Order: sequence, then structure tokens, then C-alpha cells
Amino acid sequence: GKGRQDEGRQEQEPLLEVGVGVKSKETSIGHCSSSVVSVIKWILKALIWVIFVGWVCLIFIFPAPLGDQILRKWFEATSSSIFGITGSLFVAFSGPILIIAFLSIAHLLLSDSTSPQHVRKKAIEPSFGRLWTFPVLVDGPFGVVSAAEFIGIVLFVAFVIWAVTVYTIQNFNFISQFQLPTFLQSSSMLELTGLRFGSIGLFCLAFLFLPVARGSVLLRFIDIPFEHATRYHVWLGHLTMILFTLHGLFYLISWAMQGHLVQQVLEWKDIGVANLAGVISLLAGLFMWVTSLHPVRKQYFELFFYTHQLYIVFVVFFALHVGDFIFSIVAGGIFIFFLDRFLRFCQSRRTVDIISASCLPCGTVELVLSKPANLRYNALSFIFLQVRELSWLQWHPFSVSSSPLDGKFHLSVLIKVLGEWTEQLRGSILNSFEEQNQEMPLLPHSKITASVEGPYGHESPYHLMYENLLLVAGGIGISPFLAILNDILHRVNDGKLCVPRNILIIWAIKRSDELSLLSTVDIESICPSFSDKLNLEIQTYVTRESEPPVEEGKVQKAVKFSIFPVSKGHRLSVLVGTGSNIWSGAYVVFSTIGFIIFVSLLDIYYINHLGITSWWYKGLLFVACMLVSIFVFGGLVIALWNLWETRISTMEEPEEDKNAAELQHNESITSKGTSQENLVTSNNIQYGRRPDFKVIFETVAQSWGHVEVGVMVCGPPSLQTSVAKECRSQSLQRRRNHPIFHFNSHSFDL
Repeated sequence: GKGRQDEGRQEQEPLLEVGVGVKSKETSIGHCSSSVVSVIKWILKALIWVIFVGWVCLIFIFPAPLGDQILRKWFEATSSSIFGITGSLFVAFSGPILIIAFLSIAHLLLSDSTSPQHVRKKAIEPSFGRLWTFPVLVDGPFGVVSAAEFIGIVLFVAFVIWAVTVYTIQNFNFISQFQLPTFLQSSSMLELTGLRFGSIGLFCLAFLFLPVARGSVLLRFIDIPFEHATRYHVWLGHLTMILFTLHGLFYLISWAMQGHLVQQVLEWKDIGVANLAGVISLLAGLFMWVTSLHPVRKQYFELFFYTHQLYIVFVVFFALHVGDFIFSIVAGGIFIFFLDRFLRFCQSRRTVDIISASCLPCGTVELVLSKPANLRYNALSFIFLQVRELSWLQWHPFSVSSSPLDGKFHLSVLIKVLGEWTEQLRGSILNSFEEQNQEMPLLPHSKITASVEGPYGHESPYHLMYENLLLVAGGIGISPFLAILNDILHRVNDGKLCVPRNILIIWAIKRSDELSLLSTVDIESICPSFSDKLNLEIQTYVTRESEPPVEEGKVQKAVKFSIFPVSKGHRLSVLVGTGSNIWSGAYVVFSTIGFIIFVSLLDIYYINHLGITSWWYKGLLFVACMLVSIFVFGGLVIALWNLWETRISTMEEPEEDKNAAELQHNESITSKGTSQENLVTSNNIQYGRRPDFKVIFETVAQSWGHVEVGVMVCGPPSLQTSVAKECRSQSLQRRRNHPIFHFNSHSFDL
């Protein structure tokens, strides 16, 4: 028997050697392919930066004589094509944006092809170093501004000052060539100055729409989430409207001086700019601008929201005002925004199942929404929610409070009652609960039909970049941090790569009833042995109560029930920029190809063939080609994308997972006593006090030592300012053995 065992062992040894050899060969091939992909991605990034820097340099030199010379040579070389001067300007100023978008698609596709481990390792490397996480400005009209954002602001301000200076010198030199009366010199100078302000505003407009393309490949490539990009849109909007207002104002003053104000305002030329179209466009822009100012937007949000739909009037009449060849300078950014807007429209047509809804004791509403397994999101994502029974036009953003590891077929959001819309939503849920208890059919006024846009957010979960996390929340701002906590606990429990090891949560709330928000995370259920692998501490500050309430020891249960238990198949649509890199990339590419095809056919068989020269009409046709290409070519891709989603959905069997997730969520809420007790062991509650961030940061510095600390803030502007000030102070006065604090904001205000 022993001899037979030795023979068997000898026979197995060569097989084991072969197996090890095959495995090592596969590993080496995997490393080789990963290295090749990394090199290609680096080349793509380098190309993108070269194109972007070249584009910015072209914009900077445009006002100077050198820029004029370069453009004249470019026109001589390219204007003989069927597209004429419009094509030349489009390639020079809009082409770089579209090329960067195509290269970004390729980069995102290559990122998908890498192994999950490689992606996670790459995600923990902070992009652009400290530029994005070091707060330079913490007070003032811009709010908290990082070093990278400050550089962007300086560049725009420098461009405006440079362009105004160069154009002013050119205007004086031009007028001095003619012997004109003082009156004509003044009016001519006003018109030339107005023209120059319009030219400068044109380049600001080229950037204006890029930050609000929520799921665009550009934002995803540079990993800037929409809540951050919204600020850039606000800044650019103020600058653009100031320049365009000066543009129109100088012309109006000049025309009034000449006594031709009404005649000039109503003028609509075929050859040249159409003044009336420009006036209409400017008025639409002014309505949007005034209603977007913070005091107006805060008090009358619906007015701000509805007037902002005038962007369609603004864009169309702007094209009628300047014609196709000038409009082509800004067409790239507007085209990308239209692409995103049409995709969002298609996604939002679907109603989404609400698996469950709950009302917590503090009045906060939790909704659990159904999603397909292949729709990706991370713990820092957010969605836009519409409830048709409350409003057909209002969409409200909410941070996701669940982790993608909670379940494949659902995500949840926490909604605090702050205004009329959220109050009506909570009332509808309570009415549905009462009717369900009485076994009555849901009445129309209590029915909830939800639609969702998103999810959007960071391309990479940057909460996994840091081994040490300091999370600062105010009120409902705890929501994304609950998702982060969920995500980290699942990763620790599942043995997945998880960088964070020390987590300190600072939470400021007004009343102790908001503590029920912690019940949405059952730590012991997710990761029973979390304390062995994770150092978690929660410091809660109840600011408007001087002592614990009498009933603090009692467990308050949330009102929990299911809505639409018989509806099936209505999950979040994957028709979103973050849904599939292949399909979203094809959507952008084919829509752009369709635009080029439509413009070519229009130029060959209509404009050039019939000799059409009207500026405003050609501008209208140009915009029409943009929209039709998106509807036809982009719509075809969306239709195929939707069919693919339907096919994938039929292959999935989510009911078992969905019901399990719902049951687990119900147990998480109804057994609040257990989960709350688990969290209390890590929660230090202080009453009648506000957090002293100087003391907190100094304590962290002494206890954690020389480490990288990711500081994340979600709350009102005052809270962000306080934390940013302390981050900046600690960084400027940092000792060698103290931490490096990286400031990250997860807050935005629409």
C-alpha cells in the first residue's frame, strides 16, 4: 500500500508542476496586459492634456494680433471645404472638446477592462495631489475653494483682464485712424467695446454648459462629480452674464445717443447679426440669472427652476443672433449638454418601483428603490427624484444612503422634510400607510409614482483613498456617511480590499430624535467582528437640547411598510452616462457622426446649392442639425441600449434577492433597538454643545500621528467653512509628526 502511495505521489508531482507553471504563465500574461493597458491610458491622458492646453492657449491668444494671424492662415487652409468658415471655426474651437470626449471614452473603456484589484489600487492614489484637497479660500462669495479651483478662477480672471486690455488698445488705435467728431468717436467706441465684451463672453459660454452635463464622459474622466461641477456652472454663469449684459448695455447706450434705439433693437438683418434675436436671448439669460441669485433661489426655488428652462430660448435665439459660423465656436459644449439632456429625458420616462418606504421618528423619509444589477453606483453617489403626484417638473437631488454591497437590486435614500415638496411626500407616505392598515385601495392622492435620474457622482469611491477618515456631518448630511460606513463594513466582512482603518464621525444635530437616522445601519448584522478590524468612533453634538430627554432609553420604531407590492419590472433605467461605458460612448460617437453627416448633406444639397446666405437662418439650421442628429442617431443607440437592458433584465432573477434585501431592511428598521444599542457603544453624545473643530483636529493630530487623513464634510455652508478653516490652519502650521488633512466636500446647493 505504501508503494502504491509513493507511485501516486510521483505521478501527481509533474501534474502539480505543470499546474503551477500554467498559473504563473497566466499571471505573467495578466501583468503584461495590465502594463500595456496602463501605458495606453497614460498616452491617452497625455494626448488629452496636450489638446486641452493647446485649446486654452488658442483662446488666450485669440484677442492678440498673433491669434488673428494664426486664424487667418487656418481659414486660408480650410475654408475651401464644403463647410466653409463655419467648419474652420468649429474644428478650431469646438473640435478639441469633442476629441477630448472621444479620448475620454477610450480611457473609461480601458479602465473597465482592468482587473477590479488594479482599479481599486488606482483609486487610492489622489489625482492632482494636494491641489484638489487643500482649501485656499474659505470665506467670501466663492465659498470653500481648493487650490486647483483657485487656479481655474485666476486663469479666467486673467483671460478677461488680458482680453479687455488688448481689445481696448485695439479699439483706440482703430478709432484714431479716422478724423471723427467727438460724438461719433464716443458712440463708435461704445459699440466696439460692446462687441469686444460679447467676444469675451463667447468663450466663457463655450465652458458654461460643460459642468451641468451630469453624466458626461468629460466629468467622469476628470472624476469631478456633478455636485462640485454645479459650482463651476454658477461661477461661469455670473461671469458670462456680466459680459453679455455689458455687451448689450454698451450697444443700447450707443443707439440711444444716436437716436435710433427702437429701430436698432427691432432690426433683424439677413446679412449680419439679428439685433432683435440678441435682445430676446439676453432677456432670457437675464431672467435665468436674476432668479438664480442665492436670495431668490433660496426663497423661491420653483421660480428659479422654471425660469431656468429658458435656456432653450437663450441658446436658439443666440444662434439666430450671431449666425452659424460664430455659434460654431460654442457649439461643442452645448452639443455635449444636449446629449446628456436627451439621455436624462429618456431615462426619466420610466417609473421606478418603491420597494419600501419608512418614516423615521425625526420625520425623515427613507425610500428603497428598485434597480437592475448591472447599474453601477458607489457610496458617494446621488440621484434626482421626481414624484409625479407632487410635481411633473420638479426634480430634487438626494444622496444615496446605501452601499452597492447592500444588494444588487436596490438602493436607498434618506429625505429630510425641509420644504413643501418633502412635506407633501411624507404626507403621501403616511396616508398610504393608514390606507394599507385599513385594507383600503390606495387613493389617487396618496399614490406615489417615482421617476429617477442617475445615479451620478464620483467615478471612483474616494472614501477608499484614505486609511484614516474624519467625517463631519450636519443633520441629514449624515446620509452619505452612512453609505460610506455601510460600504466599508461590507468590505471588511467580505474580505475585500479596504484601505480605511480609522473612522471618526463628527455629527451635529438639533434634536435628539435625529439619532434614529443611525438605525438604518445595523453594524452587527453587516460585520459582527468589525471592532477587531476597524476603529470606529462617533461623536454626536445635540445643539438645541441641554440634557437627554426622559424617554431616551426607550426604543422608537420607524413606521415601515411596502408600496406597490404587485408592480413588477419597473427598475431604474440604465440609460444614464454612468450606466455603461460602451453604450454611453457609442451614444456620443454616433450622435457626433450623425451631426457631421446632417451638416454635410445640408451644406451640399441645400445651403450651397441654393446659395443661402442669411446668417440667422443658417444659425437655426445649425442648431436643428445638432438636435436632429441626437434624436435620430443618438435615439437609435438608445433604442438598442434599451433592448439590451430588457434582454439582460429577463436573464436576471431579482425577485429572490429583492425580497431578501427588503426583508433584511425591514429587520434593520424594526429591530432598531439592537442596531441602535450597537451604535451607542461607539457613539459619544454631548448635549447643548457645538463641535470645537480646533480641539477635535488637535486631538486627531496627536492620536493618529503622521498619516494622511481624508476629511469629508456634508452639511450647511457654515459647517464647511469651519472645517475648511481648520484644515487650512492645520496644514499651514503642521508639525513633522502631525497628519496631512485632505479636505473634501460632499455638499451642493441647487
